[in-house]
Amino acid sequence: MDLIQVVILGVVQGLTEFLPISSSGHLVLAEKILQIKSENIAFEVFVHFGTFMSVVVIYRKEIRGIVKAMFGFASPSPQDPLTDDYSKLLRLLIVGTIPIAGIGLLFQDLIEKAFTSHLLASLMLIITGAFLLSTQFSKRKSEKIKWVDALLIGFSQACALLPGISRSGFTIGTGLFLGIDPKKSADFSFLLALPAILGATFLKIFELFKEEFTNQQFFGYMVGAFVAFLSGYVAIKLLLNLVKKGKFKYFGYYCIAAGILSLLFLR
Repeated sequence: MDLIQVVILGVVQGLTEFLPISSSGHLVLAEKILQIKSENIAFEVFVHFGTFMSVVVIYRKEIRGIVKAMFGFASPSPQDPLTDDYSKLLRLLIVGTIPIAGIGLLFQDLIEKAFTSHLLASLMLIITGAFLLSTQFSKRKSEKIKWVDALLIGFSQACALLPGISRSGFTIGTGLFLGIDPKKSADFSFLLALPAILGATFLKIFELFKEEFTNQQFFGYMVGAFVAFLSGYVAIKLLLNLVKKGKFKYFGYYCIAAGILSLLFLR
């Protein structure tokens, strides 16, 4: 890949990782449209690290509290935007991570094969769009996140292992249907992304050590990671603002249109 292609894919990864329009589906379609394919696993590892860091920067306060909770130093915080103390939040994130960890490991080969089909990605984008539009019928309450909610949101996140299914769209949308406050649902979704992204990267990083790449390639991957970080940061801030304004459902129109157009024109 040349530098322009690296930047394009980095922007696509960063924006679509957190906006409810499916990063996996858009990367499959972008590679199809641009007739490019990352030649090794390195690029994927680098851009995922970039999006990981965008969450870390925005949620650094919560992450600091979670880390303290892991070692037993956390205490309840009334000012916490998630309303739960960090120890409870840590337990909820662990419960929410179980589905994607189990399903991802059990069906890893099938999932990787799914990423070779732009047809599947297109169909799943349409399904994502329909789900997002349906969230307008959810009952808006201010329920706290319970462990059952975390588990259900976790299964929604596991659905996003398929290309075209939006991780943030399904997790935030599920939270809305469970009566969780939109802001709390979005915050939990982004924090839940951390172990998922870290786990996916960890599985790939051993393959990375087996590969050889030039200094020029390494520079390109660093650029991709930085671009993914910046675009991911913008995407999170944008989505948090739109969720609070009740405009989450409008991404559904885009996903349906993108899925239909890709079915019609990409063969």
